[in-house]
Amino acid sequence: MELTIVGCSGSFPGPQSPSSCYLVEHDGHRLVLDMGNGSLGALQKVADIYDIDGVILSHLHVDHFIDLTSFYVALKYRPDAPAPRIPVWGPPDTGRRLVSAYGLNGSDMSGQFDVRPVHSEFQVGPFRVRTARMRHPIEANAIRVEAGGRSLTYSGDTGPHPGLADFARSSDVALFEASNREADDNPADLHLTGPQAAQLSADAGAERLVLTHLVPWFPPDQILAEARSVRADAILAEPGMVIQI
Repeated sequence: MELTIVGCSGSFPGPQSPSSCYLVEHDGHRLVLDMGNGSLGALQKVADIYDIDGVILSHLHVDHFIDLTSFYVALKYRPDAPAPRIPVWGPPDTGRRLVSAYGLNGSDMSGQFDVRPVHSEFQVGPFRVRTARMRHPIEANAIRVEAGGRSLTYSGDTGPHPGLADFARSSDVALFEASNREADDNPADLHLTGPQAAQLSADAGAERLVLTHLVPWFPPDQILAEARSVRADAILAEPGMVIQI
């Protein structure tokens, strides 16, 4: 498998990165995890957006799903040829939220998106996908993708949760959020700090840790330094980064 970081900014787009979006490829198949603010433009730099096998949403906060409304426009009004209908897996309210966000009246996006509820396990082409509920103010899932004997676990958004370590057990890559600084009075069940992400990945026995959901108001180097106090090999996600899994 190959992972491309399309966007890794947390909560809102930063000056150097769109919000969360990750492209996973294997054997000619392409799967997108989340599509936050600004990500559709960046996605076009690394993939043909009309050759996507599916999109999986971790949850329905704007910085993780809102560019699907732009993707809808790209699919519906494509001038050259009919665009494919794209499967989208998300929480139960995904279809209604997309329609509401775009402001459609009396219609839906069913001609462009085949919206499906996420399940604990399902198949997308060669990808075996599993999900697990995390700790966040709304329904939010971690997503594990396996193909070709390799595995990636994406935390989505979560507060500290030992279930993430269990879910990510023996992953080749742990793509874990690290939104908060350790010394701050951080809200419970919202996001992780760098050391929390590092410890959870170590508890999981994950081979590599990539820190993502980096909030623009905190220096990334500070988040990384804090994480490396627990796991010295942690690295930061960067837009355009390609990781062989």
